[in-house]
Amino acid sequence: MSMADITQANQTQGTQTSRARKANENLVKRFFRATEIDTRLLGMVGALIIIWLGFQVMTGGLFLTPRNLWNLTVQTSSVAVMATGMVLVIVTRNIDLSVGSVLGFCGMIMGVLQAQVLPQYLGLGHPAIWAITLACGIAVGAAIGALHGSIIAFLNVPSFIVTLGGLLVWRGATWFVTSGQTVAPMDTTFRLMGGGTQGSIGATASWVVGVLACIAIIGAVLNSRRQRKRFGFPLRPVWAEYFLTILGCALVLGAVSVANHYYWPINIARRYADANSIAWPDGGLQIPHGIAVPVLVAIVVGIVMTFIATRLRFGRYVFALGGNPEAAELAGIKTRWVTVKIFMLMGVLCAIAAAISTARLNAATNAQGELDELYTIAAAVIGGTSLAGGVGTIAGAMIGALVMQSLQSGMVLLGIDTPFQRIVVGVVLVTAVWLDTVYRARAK
Repeated sequence: MSMADITQANQTQGTQTSRARKANENLVKRFFRATEIDTRLLGMVGALIIIWLGFQVMTGGLFLTPRNLWNLTVQTSSVAVMATGMVLVIVTRNIDLSVGSVLGFCGMIMGVLQAQVLPQYLGLGHPAIWAITLACGIAVGAAIGALHGSIIAFLNVPSFIVTLGGLLVWRGATWFVTSGQTVAPMDTTFRLMGGGTQGSIGATASWVVGVLACIAIIGAVLNSRRQRKRFGFPLRPVWAEYFLTILGCALVLGAVSVANHYYWPINIARRYADANSIAWPDGGLQIPHGIAVPVLVAIVVGIVMTFIATRLRFGRYVFALGGNPEAAELAGIKTRWVTVKIFMLMGVLCAIAAAISTARLNAATNAQGELDELYTIAAAVIGGTSLAGGVGTIAGAMIGALVMQSLQSGMVLLGIDTPFQRIVVGVVLVTAVWLDTVYRARAK
């Protein structure tokens, strides 16, 4: 028998074995194989649904209301933004304990700029104040991240020590900026990044965003199928493509509908009607909030970070560095500069989160961002990022942030004291790491 015949026989046998294996699979396994849904991500979504339903019962129907869900997404935004960067940090087997302090420092810098410094030169309410403030805050965050990354990469100081020092240094520096004083109020346009009645885009714009998101989902599914055909990769069944498309669009439109069912408070709506000479109807004026601006910011950050992690060469370098640092260096990857860039990116995300937090509070305080490092790390780990490095997803981290905030929000509605809330967060974090360890052991 010739070598070609042997190869053909092996291929035929392999195809028959694959078909036999698929035939023996149950419906659930076939479904997950066809749709290629990440089971770990699905597990987090399942846990989130259980948490929501549990709090809905325990709070007597207060949890799953448009008002609470809208506030929940706004409260999640700043931590979700930082969690997207923490994924890349942890993937490379590092850690960043300074994110809360960096957030506080950047927030104080931006507060002083817009409340004290820029009005002296540009005048109060100048339209450029918010843009200059945000740009300066991002520059400060990037500089801090570059400093941390350089010490870690070129001086070989462990990231745990460097960022632990950063946690203390930048928290102290925040106090020295204003000698402990709170800075308020913030610029009117800047405050839009914090949400609220004015910091939302309204019903019509929300539906437009929802429709555009659905078009993007359809385009992504079609493009994925086209790329698979182009490179000869296995195609998902047509029914699976339809299922994923319909599911994605349903989730997007459902979220928009919930946001549009949360209306302005009656007093604010009445003032708005009086200011615009709108007759007050008998049933009251119902003005939908729509999607909050900080939520849009977090979604855009998540999309950009997913693109960086999955589509750019830098993202491949990050996961290569986390999977095997020695092999990555031998392959010619400049691992030290990759580390510096990761921490710079983390600093930029801290500054964006600081803008959201400061705008939402309408003030810059010394306590801003305290314990956010705990929630950010917990969000990334709960979202499936392995502390052993090399594994993690941006979407998972953002869902992890939503899980953490859901726990906090539910416990607040139940009137549970803050110390016990922290106990629950600590237990959840340890449990998530344990589950990750079990999952990795079974995957081997």
